[in-house]
Amino acid sequence: MDENAIANDTRAPTVADPETTVRVPMQRVSLRRTAAPQTDGSRATRAGGQLPSGPGPGAARGAAWPATGHGTVDSPSAADDDATRRIVIDDLTIRKDVRSRAAGPSASRPAAGGTVPGPATGPTLLPLPQGGLEELGLTTSATPTQVPGAVIPSPRTTATAPAPRRGAGAGAPTDGEDRPEERQPYRAEISWERKYTRLMVCTDLAAGALAAALAYVLRFGGLIDFGLMPMTVTPYLIVTAVFPLAWLATMSLNRAYEDRFLGGGSEEFRRVLNAAVRLTAIVAVGSYATKAELARAYLLIVFPGATILTLAGRAAARGLLHRMRRAGRCQHRVLVVGAGESAAALVRLALRDPSAGWSVVGVCLDRAPGRHSHDRIERTGFDLLGIPIVGTSEALEDAIRLTDATTVAISPQMDGERLRRALWALEGSNVDVLVSSAVTDVTGPRIHLRPVAGLPLLHIEEPELTGTRRLMKGLLDRSAAFVALTMLSPLLLGLASAVRLTSRGPAVFRQTRVGMDGREFTMFKFRSMYVDAEARLAEVLALNDREDDYMYKAKDDPRITRVGKFLRKWSLDEVPQLLNVLNGTMSLVGPRPPLPREVAKYADDVHRRLMVKPGLTGLWQVSGRSDLPTDEAVRLDLRYVENWSLAMDLAILWRTVFAVLKREGAY
Repeated sequence: MDENAIANDTRAPTVADPETTVRVPMQRVSLRRTAAPQTDGSRATRAGGQLPSGPGPGAARGAAWPATGHGTVDSPSAADDDATRRIVIDDLTIRKDVRSRAAGPSASRPAAGGTVPGPATGPTLLPLPQGGLEELGLTTSATPTQVPGAVIPSPRTTATAPAPRRGAGAGAPTDGEDRPEERQPYRAEISWERKYTRLMVCTDLAAGALAAALAYVLRFGGLIDFGLMPMTVTPYLIVTAVFPLAWLATMSLNRAYEDRFLGGGSEEFRRVLNAAVRLTAIVAVGSYATKAELARAYLLIVFPGATILTLAGRAAARGLLHRMRRAGRCQHRVLVVGAGESAAALVRLALRDPSAGWSVVGVCLDRAPGRHSHDRIERTGFDLLGIPIVGTSEALEDAIRLTDATTVAISPQMDGERLRRALWALEGSNVDVLVSSAVTDVTGPRIHLRPVAGLPLLHIEEPELTGTRRLMKGLLDRSAAFVALTMLSPLLLGLASAVRLTSRGPAVFRQTRVGMDGREFTMFKFRSMYVDAEARLAEVLALNDREDDYMYKAKDDPRITRVGKFLRKWSLDEVPQLLNVLNGTMSLVGPRPPLPREVAKYADDVHRRLMVKPGLTGLWQVSGRSDLPTDEAVRLDLRYVENWSLAMDLAILWRTVFAVLKREGAY
């Protein structure tokens, strides 16, 4: 054991002493001599006395307590020596410099109970002189001194003022005296969330009112002849006035205004649909039970109309929110907590998608890196991917106050006990706590919480690559492709003529691509390049705008014709791929159809892209297209394969419209 190590034993009792004393816990203190060993003669000479001629108490004590080696003294006579002592009392570093004074009763008296101070572990009672602690040199240092063999944390700010001791007399502080400042509870303030929630309430109320008014005008306004007319329209006027409030109450009861669902994900829209279905069912059952005669045409207009208008209003509000987030507004101030690599993954996730609204303001690691100290968070100088490290998980509350965080994102590597303490510390603070899963890019209906023996576990289902829903997807793909080709046939003929008349060669370009299960097929596109484009590929490889050679994309490719630039700008060159959807080699939504030379470079896990049909559009196409790096494009395609659903397909088709209008990455 290191000779300067300190072992506290707070369970041992302390010994009362009638004199004023400094009371410390039971501890073992080894003192290092800082001067040459002294004899009783030298001590007496400095005190102004004479060396005794015969054996005295000092000699007896010296015989009973021999000095120990390694430059230390553990004898009772060391209580009077000149020495620099370091004593750790309640996490404070205290430096004591005791100068030799004339021998007196208080200096030589042993501890109460007849115990003699020495190497034995026991309570240490130090008599106070008239000058108090300052006379002994017992002062709290401004900067903690590192004690070898022990880590001395800095003093923390007292959370609350200590209660006065029972029976305190005149020395107790009164109301007019200064007391330690009370630490106010932390409350996260997110003003923009309240404003956005009010916007959603107003949007839903307007949607309900507009749908009710539209249904009343169409059914009872005489614009359309529905045959039978009710004897009076007064009840429907009342229903039209009450319906917006009932619609709003239904949305609220279905928790469609919870902050955690607004602005991201599909759960917000799913709750709107559930609320609409439930209100429709309640009205249907109520009218049947009461034998009420309701105009079915009115109901068939008001409920679908309110649902569509509500979804459209929320989608428009979400688009506005995402634009504001990309501009740096309406952000969640996120504090990331976890180990190094897992914390870095969360930071990368936040930086990758600005529309998520995550502004990472700090990182708390599971342990202190290098010179970093979790008790001196204001003195840290480390960062993780440009985000400052503001502490460790042990000082989570202090880090939240320092960064003014509104959300805490915790990595899955944090142990359960530490996570539970973090949750307790954040109770009542209005801070959102998010625990990351170790499984990435698996979302939606595949994940369910499954409690086992009181422990919430994630149940992850296999991706649905076959079955009824796949048959429904194929039926939807071919039906939509047939309708689209029929309606767009004049446009297709006009574009084909423009391509054929402006450059030599066929109007439709055929290219071999790799489809589902690695089967090759012929893909159709409008020709946007000259006929010798493939032969000139080696000449223009230096113009590749991508950092890798996985695929070739150049904004100023000289092989592109003038009409081809227009077609690519508006993604019209891909319209003939509806023929591939119709013959079953492609789908409306899916991964990007790769070339055979690209598939030859696939790693083992990337081959999962070939488990589904390639798509006319997909996550890659609506997320930036050619502007995305290769690894991001692959990740998005794999994410689609893992989490495919009909609802996701509809959402991607909706986003495709706006992606085409914005023309991002289209070249």
